[in-house]
Amino acid sequence: MAQAYVTETGNGGSEPEPSGSRFRRRLSRLAREVKDPATWRRGLVVAGVALLIALVMILHAELPNDIGNTGSLIETFLPWLGLAAPVLLAAALWRRSATAVLAVLLVAAVWVNLFGGLVTDKSGSGGNLMVASHNVDADNPDPRGTAASVARSGADVLALTELKPSAVPVYEQVLAQTYPYHAVEGTVGVWSKFPLSSSTAVDIKMGWTRAMRTTVETRRGPVAVYVAHLPSVRVKLDAGFTANQRDNSAEALGQAMAREQLRVILMGDLNGTMNDRALSPVTSQMRSTQGAAGDGFGFSWPAQFPMARIDQIMVRGIRPEASWTLPRTGSDHLPIAARLTV
Repeated sequence: MAQAYVTETGNGGSEPEPSGSRFRRRLSRLAREVKDPATWRRGLVVAGVALLIALVMILHAELPNDIGNTGSLIETFLPWLGLAAPVLLAAALWRRSATAVLAVLLVAAVWVNLFGGLVTDKSGSGGNLMVASHNVDADNPDPRGTAASVARSGADVLALTELKPSAVPVYEQVLAQTYPYHAVEGTVGVWSKFPLSSSTAVDIKMGWTRAMRTTVETRRGPVAVYVAHLPSVRVKLDAGFTANQRDNSAEALGQAMAREQLRVILMGDLNGTMNDRALSPVTSQMRSTQGAAGDGFGFSWPAQFPMARIDQIMVRGIRPEASWTLPRTGSDHLPIAARLTV
């Protein structure tokens, strides 16, 4: 008797299903789920969290500072809110919620609008003046090595903050060969390859000197260089973000710089980011080199795992060309540098 042979096809057969068929089948299933009201009702908690984060990013300048300086605290770490997007997206997909997915996409869109420009490399090749700034840390166990490291950066003008008085001679000795000119006021100082003049302390309402101004005679004419170390801030459970003293110092520094007639470079540890509205007396009249010509966020603190750009190089009347962080030293901050066109 003749035996019949049957070739099996289709989903249950031995031959693989064409990729086009699989795609159409999945697309059809997705369309059915989108039309299903349950898809939109699921995941409302995830969607609510996503919308809250999006609103915080959009309206961060409106958040009150009256209670524990909450607004400034959030603004200090504002870019990190973007990390919520992939977590929430995973939760939205797990819940198979179209509402939550759309809310997460809104979070992503807001983050890209606020910070997408910082992710790309905006540095150029021009510039006729390189500057660097470093909070060297008063408790730095290796001031000699730190001084040698920043000297190798190639900067024409170097600003140092948190200089311990007993360590100043070490920095002067190590930097003397590279920088023939320098001036120190209190715990801040400037070292330069160009002559300095009119160096003086700047009163930022602290009771001791943590800011200064000097004139650097560059090849393109005089430039006013300000160096500042604004008061530290703390996060306390009973008091929130304790930044009032820093905010008062920022106001005083901003007033001093507003009276300046020359082109200006501001360098130092401002203990705050460009997003922090409390620093607006300074940031409103200056241009951030990292924002204008940086590669990435340029986080500078803490050195072990940088989470915020609280060390700044800002300019007025000068064009930023490039901005970057330098290799780690014995400090708890990373040094930062910028190339400028005067």
